[in-house]
Amino acid sequence: MAATYTALATVEVGSGGAASMDFTSIPATYTDLCILVSARTALADPTGTLAFTINGSTSGYTNRNLYGDGSSVGSFYDNTTNKAWAGIITGANATANTFGSAFIYIPNYAGSNNKSFNSDVVMENNATLSYAVINAGLWSNTAAITSIELNGNGYNFAQYSTATLYGIKNS
Repeated sequence: MAATYTALATVEVGSGGAASMDFTSIPATYTDLCILVSARTALADPTGTLAFTINGSTSGYTNRNLYGDGSSVGSFYDNTTNKAWAGIITGANATANTFGSAFIYIPNYAGSNNKSFNSDVVMENNATLSYAVINAGLWSNTAAITSIELNGNGYNFAQYSTATLYGIKNS
């Protein structure tokens, strides 16, 4: 099957930063969703966290992460969180003007089953520390996804952080 990607919305953070990047009124006319992110948080650390909530829900998320930093690897499982974890992104103390990137994929977002998602995230830093993270997750809710809020887990996104939501039709 050929997949057709359609850009539905783009959010770019302006001067002063923003607590979140939001996509609302997501139409149910596609098969899957994809979000491409280039972001940096205001956390005074080289690393920050990229997370998201679906339809404003703060429950029902399960996350499994695998990560590596170039010299070690690790993993964690979390089923008690109030958000979906995408991964580790660039924080304020990383190399200036360097942003992390993320790919978030949500299949069958408008269906009547629980919603699975996965992400591939890279935290960029030209100094001594960088991360690559993959995540598999589940939102235990059968509602169609109509909104997604990306957040920096309590820290603002820096100016010029961007996110684009794509609708995907497999036809």
